[in-house]
Order: sequence, then structure tokens, then C-alpha cells
Amino acid sequence: MANGTVPAGGGKQQPHAVCVPFPAQGHVTPMVKLAKALHCKGFHVTFVNTEYNHRRLVRSRGPAAVAGLPGFRFATIPDGLPPSDADATQDPASLGDSTMRTCAPHLKRLIEELNSPDSGVPPVTCVVADNVMSFSLDAAREAGVPCALFWTASACGYMGYRHFQFLMNEGLAPLKAEERVPGHAGGVGARDEQAHAAQGLPTFIYTMRRGDILLDFMMREVARADIADAVILNTFDEIEPAALDAMRAILPPLVYTVGPLGLLLERLAAAPHAAALATVRASLWKEDHACIRWLDGRPPRSVVYVNYGCFTTMSSEELVEFAWGLAGSGYDFLWIVRPDLVWARPPCCPPSSWSPPGGGASWRAGASRRRCCGTRRSGCS
Repeated sequence: MANGTVPAGGGKQQPHAVCVPFPAQGHVTPMVKLAKALHCKGFHVTFVNTEYNHRRLVRSRGPAAVAGLPGFRFATIPDGLPPSDADATQDPASLGDSTMRTCAPHLKRLIEELNSPDSGVPPVTCVVADNVMSFSLDAAREAGVPCALFWTASACGYMGYRHFQFLMNEGLAPLKAEERVPGHAGGVGARDEQAHAAQGLPTFIYTMRRGDILLDFMMREVARADIADAVILNTFDEIEPAALDAMRAILPPLVYTVGPLGLLLERLAAAPHAAALATVRASLWKEDHACIRWLDGRPPRSVVYVNYGCFTTMSSEELVEFAWGLAGSGYDFLWIVRPDLVWARPPCCPPSSWSPPGGGASWRAGASRRRCCGTRRSGCS
């Protein structure tokens, strides 16, 4: 399914990028920013959501959220999971495994539809896919177009995942229970030093073993960057030169840094169509902007911003413990609480009569991280 049209134009053929994010909020948001940047540089863009996320976008923002603009359209493919109308982040292990196994034929079919003479859009010239949607490489190759993989996190994060296999081969993963306790009084051997270093890596390496769906999925996906036509990162060379040098030393394709994407879009604000792109939003949740007014009433750099991302879940007891910890800090805080944060039920915050000693509090089910952290009132997160 696709919607939106592009006006016919003469002269040189307009490049057409098909953008394929991993279907979770923390991946969709940077891909939307990259797609906007490409559009500002003259690309026709087809942005591909899963059918599940398409329904969530319509639910959170209305049909206009997926209506598209001239030269910027939306399309959908199935994710391979059983149909659901839940308004929640899907299980990352099941989702990753399903997209890996089932999505390539659907994406190839979409590219073929876009390339048909009666599609009303320029032929597809490239695919830009999330690094963990590497099935896009196969679909793009079959369609005869290049594919760039987009790593939405840091180069350091990529290299951390890339070393999982080494840690397992060396017997350093999964970590033993005592090694997962900060400051544990173990021995002083090389194993302890290496295990301490491993604590800085993505956390599910602590417990997962070969055969765990999510671990196998991530190890496979990061390795497939080797066969991409290019790798794009939402970072910049000055902030992590050593990690980028390490990436470029092991990856055959060229590695491009384009971040921070938020600042890039600000620099492109004067480009044609940039103003219209402001209506293209990525939030899968209904956003509550009342917190911005609350922030405006606080002194600069005085508010702690708390956001657990799109995958983290916890028990009600853990949620309340976090609440008292924030209260004990004595600082004002803005706490973003997703409706699906607590396992199997809506989160229950402390009662309205509760007030933190020495500070104010604001709870929000959803709010724009960019707008919250962009204000000078936010001092840390």
C-alpha cells in the first residue's frame, strides 16, 4: 500500500530513496529525520512502515500522519507477526526474527510496484534501511538497486555489538552473576579486568547465550553491514574518532557520518519543501505537550529528564522505587512514562498527593524528547 503523489517534472530524473526503519520508536524517529534530509536534498522519498506501526500512527496522530506530501510518501509492508491492534511496542526478539524471515519478498514487491510505469513516481534508485532490517539488502539486490544500511546509534555501540562473538569465544559472556554486580570484590586476574570492561557493552550480553533469538538476530544483523553498499551513522567524527576508525578498518563499504540529524535538519531549514516537512512526524504515541509549559516555568538546567526508551519494561514495584529515588534527588524532574512501561498492565504512578521533597514533578505518558531536551530547562537526562 502506498499513498501520496509527486508532480511530474522534466529534465534530470529525480533520485528516489526507499527508507525502511526498524519498527520501534527509537529507530523510526532518526530514520524520519534522515528521510527529511534526503528530501531536502532533492530525493523523492518512500517511507516504509509496518502495517502495525501504520495503524499506531493513525491512532496517535490521525490519518493526516500518513497522508504524505508531494515527493514524500508513505507505504506499508507486513511484519509477519499475528495481526494485533495493541497500542504498544512489540517484543523486539519476536519482531526482529519475524522481519528477518518474512519481509524481504514484501519489500521487493513494493519496489517493483514503485518502478512500474504507472506508479506516478520516479524509479527507485536506492534503499536506505535500518542496519537491523538487513533483509532490505536482499530485496534491493534482487530489484537491482543499491542499499545503504543506517545505524541509528553510535559507532561505539556498533563496535560493542560487533565484539559479542569474541566475548563468547573467550568465555567472557554471558557474565557470571557476581560479575554483573557493580564493584563486586572478585579476584584481580585478567578475567576480572576483561569482565569489568564487558560491563560497558549492550546489556543483554550479560545473560544471553548462543541460541537466544535476540542475541543471534543482533549478531547476524551487525555482521551484514559487511555486504552493504554504504553504512550511514547518526554521529559525527569529532565525538568518537577511535570507534569510527575501528569501524572503517573492518567494514568493506564506505562509512558516512551524518549526525546529529536534528542539527542537520536545522541547517537545511531554508531548503525548498523544508517547512512542509514539519508536518511529517514520527511519534507512535499521542504526545502530551503540556510538559513544555511546565518546563518553561523552571530555571535553566534545573530539571532531570527521565525516559526509558521504547523497549524497557519493569514491574510496578520498580516504577515506584524509581519515583522515590527521583523524589530523593531534590531536583525537579520530567518523567516520561509509556502506557506499556509496566509489565502486563498500565503503569501506576504515585498518588497525586505525593510530592517530592524540595522539588517539583511532572509525569507524561508521551512527549517529544527533542522538544523536552531542546529547552534550556533540562539539565541532565
